[in-house]
Amino acid sequence: MHKGRVEAFSDGVLAIIITIMVLEMKVPHSPDLHALAGIYPVFLSYVLSFLYVGIYWNNHHHLFQLVRHVNGAVLWANLHLLFWLSLFPFVTDWMGENHFATPTVVVYGGVLIMAAVAYYILVRVLLAGKCADAVMASAIGRDIKGILSVVIYAVGIALAFLNPWLGAALYLGVAILWLIPDRRIEKRVVANDSKE
Repeated sequence: MHKGRVEAFSDGVLAIIITIMVLEMKVPHSPDLHALAGIYPVFLSYVLSFLYVGIYWNNHHHLFQLVRHVNGAVLWANLHLLFWLSLFPFVTDWMGENHFATPTVVVYGGVLIMAAVAYYILVRVLLAGKCADAVMASAIGRDIKGILSVVIYAVGIALAFLNPWLGAALYLGVAILWLIPDRRIEKRVVANDSKE
């Protein structure tokens, strides 16, 4: 099967997720600037989730640059990832509206872990199904960054029971880690293209 439909569908879902998240931010009923102070937790949770959705979109885009075709297992693995990402608007709004209360930060971290695991599964299904060539396998490597992210999420969840802002800070730290450009795939694609 051609990969184009998977990419287009995924792009559409991610665009809708971002749209839903921003629509959940309620406009203050006062024209005064100090009215914005009341929605700062909602805005902070939105910014954090926007970063994560952007990171997943970016990584998904790069990943599928190395995919030649998809099969049924890839379709289901991709839907599994999109399921967890589609929960971002809910957990984002819940965390922001409740000013980063402990249960909300813990559940947010749980969704982050599940999205990371789903992305890992998608990559492994692509590799196992021979949907990509050796360039993808060498570009992904051992995925230390992905494994480290899950560990930090777990620590963030544990720390959220002590102080929810510590958990949120670790989630932000992972986002910053992923904002640092990961050139593994780009380097392999450029190197492969120059050989041809």
